[in-house]
Amino acid sequence: MLNHNLKNEFDSLLPGNSSEAGASRRTALKAALGVGYAATAMPIMAQTAIQTSSEGLRAGETTFEVNGFKVPAYYAAPAGKTDLPVILVIQEIFGVHEYIADTARRFARAGYLAIAPELFARQGDPAQYGEMAKLIAEVVSKVPDAQVMADLDGAVKWAGANGGNTRQVGITGFCWGGRITWLYAEQSNKVKAGVAWYGRLVGQPTALTPKHPLDLAAGLKAPVLGLYGGQDGGIPLTTVNETKDALAAAGAKGNAAARGSEFVVYPDAPHAFHADYRPSYRKDAAQDGFRRAIDWFRTHGVA
Repeated sequence: MLNHNLKNEFDSLLPGNSSEAGASRRTALKAALGVGYAATAMPIMAQTAIQTSSEGLRAGETTFEVNGFKVPAYYAAPAGKTDLPVILVIQEIFGVHEYIADTARRFARAGYLAIAPELFARQGDPAQYGEMAKLIAEVVSKVPDAQVMADLDGAVKWAGANGGNTRQVGITGFCWGGRITWLYAEQSNKVKAGVAWYGRLVGQPTALTPKHPLDLAAGLKAPVLGLYGGQDGGIPLTTVNETKDALAAAGAKGNAAARGSEFVVYPDAPHAFHADYRPSYRKDAAQDGFRRAIDWFRTHGVA
């Protein structure tokens, strides 16, 4: 059965793909990690999709081992430089496709070692799906939070062995990855700051997803900047306000990370407003959000 929380968040994004058409698009759109766009995210808005050059960067695919499993990842960093601050770039439900890889290159151009691990790799390949509902039901809803947290620890370890400074780690994520950003900022002692883009904040606890950002406010270890859309049909602003209240209460009790966390809501922006390859893209909000993200990381020592 389709996970109810995920279904509510993504119902408005469902494309009308037939399985036959989806299969041909998958073949054409994605041949390797970080190459092409996920078929489930159709239609692609080529006129707004940003293409960041890898010139002057070292970038490409890699793997790192976690509990005997080789986790694939895309990375990008300034060529010839070491001791770089690290940004974990966390995927949407579509996996590590061109948009996520391009975002990693944008951070690399800002001076970071960016790594985007494929966090669904054990459960399945998002590139093999042409229907959103099946992707969520068969892959996304089967991914345990504990597995994701361990894989992110592995990504930080990989970064430290490949030119990254693990004393300067930030995390940012989009949609599904926005929720993960909040969770990892509570889980990890390595992360100094997080930027969560329209990640779900509340939900029913399950065996695989026992807690959500609202539940974890009191234990936050790194301040998070939440970037949300006022017209997001899957994430009501009431949940943003609930989380603000929980953070304020935790901050009043002495949690500096909770007290230092902030939200920015773009009143006219929908869900996925940073996703430049999709109709939901809102250029002004996306650019302002990315500028705020860079400033946030620098302000909190990830620079």
